Amino acid sequence: MNAQDGRPSSAQPTPRARMLAAYRGEKLDRVAVAPEFWYYLPARLLGMNMIEFSRQIPFWKALQETFRHYRCEGWGAVFAGGGPGPFPSESSETALAGGRIESRHVVHTPAGDLVSRSVQDPTEPGWSLERPIKDFEAHWPVYEQTALRDVAQYDWAPMQRALDAVGEDYLLEFWAGVPFTDWIGGPRQGGFEQMVMDLLEREDYLLGLRERYVAHSRALIEAAFAHTTVRSVVIGCSWACVSLLGARLWRKWDKPVIRAMVEAAHRAGGLVHIHLHGQCMELIPDVVELGVDCICPMERPPGGDVTPERMAAVKNLTRGRLTLNGNVHTVETLIRGTPEDARREVRQIIDAWADDGRLIVGTGDQVGGETPDENIWAMIETAKSYGRY
Repeated sequence: MNAQDGRPSSAQPTPRARMLAAYRGEKLDRVAVAPEFWYYLPARLLGMNMIEFSRQIPFWKALQETFRHYRCEGWGAVFAGGGPGPFPSESSETALAGGRIESRHVVHTPAGDLVSRSVQDPTEPGWSLERPIKDFEAHWPVYEQTALRDVAQYDWAPMQRALDAVGEDYLLEFWAGVPFTDWIGGPRQGGFEQMVMDLLEREDYLLGLRERYVAHSRALIEAAFAHTTVRSVVIGCSWACVSLLGARLWRKWDKPVIRAMVEAAHRAGGLVHIHLHGQCMELIPDVVELGVDCICPMERPPGGDVTPERMAAVKNLTRGRLTLNGNVHTVETLIRGTPEDARREVRQIIDAWADDGRLIVGTGDQVGGETPDENIWAMIETAKSYGRY
């Protein structure tokens, strides 16, 4: 194994090598199979509730234990440490009924306090109760100073330690951030709906802010490759999708940001994986045009629009230029189905997409905590045996 670029030696390919080969469209011994194990399955496997899971084990380590257990390929994200912010801050916690915890964070700025509150729950990932940007004109300029910090302040040592510890067990990717609409909507009181109103009402300001976000994203990606051995980046997705934002606003506001991220990663010799939840058929030509290396999760209905009947169309749109990851239905197949349902769906995906090597058999979202183990094993073992090149 060439540890620097992830290309395989003459020995059996490692999980990380299979993932990187798939991103490049290179055929090794078989297709990679990488169920999205994010929160639920690792927590179940480790015997932790969600609060314990978020506090007691590094995310990269939890994924490592999970991929090792299921003896499959996989990917995960590692995050950069931005260092202290420009303004003083304080945090507090309050115990709630049912084992929940309310967390409150206050940043004291010249424009007033930026207050955020969230709930951590033993059975579910946490959620936001209050977002810090309430007064657009007053709060955005000071929030920007906390969010777009000088990249020179970042500490890359923890990220490198995680990469070293994971090694070849799975593909640990640098979290490059999210598209612009997700980035401005996340801290905005009112969430997605208010963010859309801001796009319509404050276009000039947000166009300037987007340029500053693009510059920061480029610098961050360049620094990640300069200071660590990371080989690929992942661009996240929450609201920035056709199902919620629509194609027109995505192309106007998010596509230029993604283009800049892709160009920065490719200049550094890295690869790019983009998460695009929900409906994606309309945007696949855009993703190909941007030069993205891998797209996931290619969801089936009702969450997405990549039906079995559209698989050939997806193949035609990507034309061997984009690796497809996903499409196993996490609810109907893995939770409610049988092992034979999982086997049939995996065979269907491999028959449609595996011929040029640009396939990772994955799931349409993260695997639910109630998923029967036998269905997970059926998915993995079928991909290994049926997906041989």
